[in-house]
Amino acid sequence: MKIPLIYNVRSVMQRPVSTAFTALGIGLVVAVFVAMLALANGFASALTKTGGDDNLLVMRKGADSELSSGISRADMNIIASFPQIATGSDGRPLVSPETYVVLNLPRKGPDSTLLANVVMRGVSQRAFEVRKNIKVTGRTFNNGQSEVCVGEKLAARYRNTAIGERMRFAGREWTVVCHFTADGSSFESEVWGEAEQFQGAMRGGNSYQSVTLRLADKGGFEEAKRALMGDQRLQVDAHLESTFYADQSKLLGRILSFLAVMITGIMSVGAVFGAVNTMYASISSRTPEIAVLLTLGFKPHSVLLSFLVESAVIAFIGGVLGCLIALPINGMVTSTTNWASFSEVAFAFRITPSLLVSGLVFAVVMGVVGGFFPARKASRMPVVQALR
Repeated sequence: MKIPLIYNVRSVMQRPVSTAFTALGIGLVVAVFVAMLALANGFASALTKTGGDDNLLVMRKGADSELSSGISRADMNIIASFPQIATGSDGRPLVSPETYVVLNLPRKGPDSTLLANVVMRGVSQRAFEVRKNIKVTGRTFNNGQSEVCVGEKLAARYRNTAIGERMRFAGREWTVVCHFTADGSSFESEVWGEAEQFQGAMRGGNSYQSVTLRLADKGGFEEAKRALMGDQRLQVDAHLESTFYADQSKLLGRILSFLAVMITGIMSVGAVFGAVNTMYASISSRTPEIAVLLTLGFKPHSVLLSFLVESAVIAFIGGVLGCLIALPINGMVTSTTNWASFSEVAFAFRITPSLLVSGLVFAVVMGVVGGFFPARKASRMPVVQALR
């Protein structure tokens, strides 16, 4: 015979102060847990969204990032001739040869010496067609002009990035002619300009770092990869663009997830002891009730389960409170360094339903762990001793 759940709910309500403090302690741990995982989730999401599932990224053989890659114009022309490439409305192949440079730019704020690494991506007008998720506010840069387009997230954090303003880098001034979004991807943390202009100002050569192309057949990645890597004229590696950028997030994502578990693990020790103290205090004040329950025929395991449920209820309340505390950070923009390119990537905290469920489960686990020993003591209490 099981003890009714309503008994535990009423018992919790009889001790509002101690219950509230225990729930608050668990809630703060859950809030930190959810916030840390939302940070890792947001960073991974920003890089995962960066590439298209039907785009192929071509780099020099052996290069693990665009920064360390190099592709000559002759090789780019060979790549653009492959039949697996989709064509645009004008009948030309959808190919975007791109330069990739990392420069220091001044952040917004009173300290004019505060700089951070920013990706300067040299592209052609074709890049806005190859990548379907790019949405432009303003106009794209004119060929042959010192004009740039700035990612939306970068524009909110750096100086002289409003449309019409002039940015100074690489020894000359560049007019900002547009802002662009890219579904929250890391492209929004970049500055785009004409590849030839960037090559002349920053690299002093005419080679590219990567070539991005749209596949004619979305499922034809393996065929296109074999064709490119099998051509004896080329020494290149081919990657599905979405997979390449997603892989770049794995290391830092794992580190952030590890920190989330480690930090909240340490904090959870205090929350568990709070649950232990609350349940021991509850048992001490309800010793006669426990004796009555045992006298009425309730089995010791029913008493054990009842007190575990009670501890879990308190923890669940704390878990809900922690999720509510963490929710306001959803969508808040922050930044970190992409270790693959050593450049800053701005991204938003991303709290998902599954993350909230994980927080609630974590809270209940803390409650059950904290309530186990007090519940076991209650279930093993001799009736005669309890009645005294």
